[in-house]
Amino acid sequence: MHRRPDGSWDKTRLPSRHVTEGPSRAPHRSYYYAMGLGSREIAQPFVGVASCWNEAAPCNTALMRQAHAASEGVKAAGATPREFCTITVTDGIAMGHEGMRSSLVSREVIADSVELTVRGHAYDALVGVAGCDKSLPGMMMAMLRLNVPSVFIYGGSILPGRFEGRDVTVLDVFEAVGAHAAGRNDMDDAKLAALERVACPGDGACGGQFTANTMACVSEAIGLALPLSSALPAAYVDRDQYARASGEAVVRLIERNIRPRDICTRQAFENAAVVVAATGGSTNGGLHLPAMAHEAGIEFTLRDFAEICARTPYIADLKPGGRFVARDMGEAGGVPMLLKTLLEGGFLHGDCMTVTGKTIAENLADVIWRDDQEVIRPVSSPLSPTGGLVGLWGSLAPDGAIVKVAGLKHTRHRGPARVFDGEEACFAAVAARDYKEGDVLVIRYEGPRGGPGMREMLSTTAALYGQEVENIALITDGRFSGATRGLCVGHVGPEAATGGPIGLVRDGDIIAIDADAGTIELEVDPIELEHRAHELAKEPPRQTAYGSGALWKFAQGVGPAHLGAVTHPGAAAERHVYADI
Repeated sequence: MHRRPDGSWDKTRLPSRHVTEGPSRAPHRSYYYAMGLGSREIAQPFVGVASCWNEAAPCNTALMRQAHAASEGVKAAGATPREFCTITVTDGIAMGHEGMRSSLVSREVIADSVELTVRGHAYDALVGVAGCDKSLPGMMMAMLRLNVPSVFIYGGSILPGRFEGRDVTVLDVFEAVGAHAAGRNDMDDAKLAALERVACPGDGACGGQFTANTMACVSEAIGLALPLSSALPAAYVDRDQYARASGEAVVRLIERNIRPRDICTRQAFENAAVVVAATGGSTNGGLHLPAMAHEAGIEFTLRDFAEICARTPYIADLKPGGRFVARDMGEAGGVPMLLKTLLEGGFLHGDCMTVTGKTIAENLADVIWRDDQEVIRPVSSPLSPTGGLVGLWGSLAPDGAIVKVAGLKHTRHRGPARVFDGEEACFAAVAARDYKEGDVLVIRYEGPRGGPGMREMLSTTAALYGQEVENIALITDGRFSGATRGLCVGHVGPEAATGGPIGLVRDGDIIAIDADAGTIELEVDPIELEHRAHELAKEPPRQTAYGSGALWKFAQGVGPAHLGAVTHPGAAAERHVYADI
């Protein structure tokens, strides 16, 4: 316990003692007096309040307001908040061009920058506010790396737009581009222009069960966020109450010395994977959960993730595979309602600790199942008996691959390869309808190292969907957006740049994908593949367009996708834990 019976704080084992205690720290304290703090505030624990606020996209524009509310909660509970910002690269803006190479890299930069800020200023705890795709796992990775008492807050989803009497999201706009390019009569210039103006009506992250909302659900399921905190859309000022409560909660965690690695155990990661599968969540969950586990010294790979998905019912009827948006799930009871039926069905570890100081089961004790909502099904009546995501292994992907099957009718495909070295070439072919139904479109050299940056392919997949083509498959060593639908296989490993079989595929090779059996095979004689590998080895090493800068730096150290595409050795190699300095 760090708090004395009289309410004062004992900082002898808190990191901030290094900047606030004793005569030698007078220069340090002078900076705090300069910012308006008094001796009482300086004597309290320092809580970093990290926000991914920026004006890059609506995902992030409501975050500063919520960070301020979290600071008020910290103050009310008797500690001293210190606000700071980090970056976000927003996928909706970065999508479909070179900017997408920065997206996954930003996850590492977010984690690194939060770590460096906390380390450099000796903060005792952390509240992290994030809104868009990579910022959520990046913030939670920093919490696990530092292992100071931490609470995560999702900035909230965007409200759905309304177009022609129906709810729409940004995915509808991406898919409308495909319909427009295909010359469909129902999507001319005027209609596309009208749709783009109403699809995103204000603050908040993409409104379907895409990567942001998937990882928001993870934050609650894994125990790092307060129950129901991810439910309300960003535009609702009521969200600020959750932010304030999160600030208060982190101070209680300091008092009890409950840390992220106490919360995020192996069982907690299994709970998180269950929730990704049950909601038909983003394939990026199979990338981010291994990366988060790596920060805690837990081995949790794509195969572990896929095995859990294979035994988890798909029960949340959410876009892109289903009918409803994130707001609807919040109004139906949010993640606690989802967790309630999963726990009662035996799919969750109920004894995992959370930031409330109580276990998952204790948090859910008073949650009552509601039959008056359609978004979340009981486990006894699932949308499908297995999860919305499937792992694939085989001769084309020895290290595995992943496909989102939620709402998908076309789960098996066998056809000739059409090979593209990079997304742009494939998008150009799709836009020109220069492909045949039955093809397997192969986009390679888009992996973590070979891209670099493991770009998402939403522009290409949405264009295919907009063209109403079903008898086709697309595979890549890059990623797919959480908004992707259709038979799209991502994270194929090893990637082409590191010698994976995907780099040996030639036009016309037969590729067989079976999401029901969990296989992906390149039907080429192994001796022929050896010959191709030998010939490829004679060619000069393939160069990317990035010979310096952050993307070059990322490519030098990044590991394989099935282990999370991480860039450092993780907790297994650490020589000290920051929280114990």
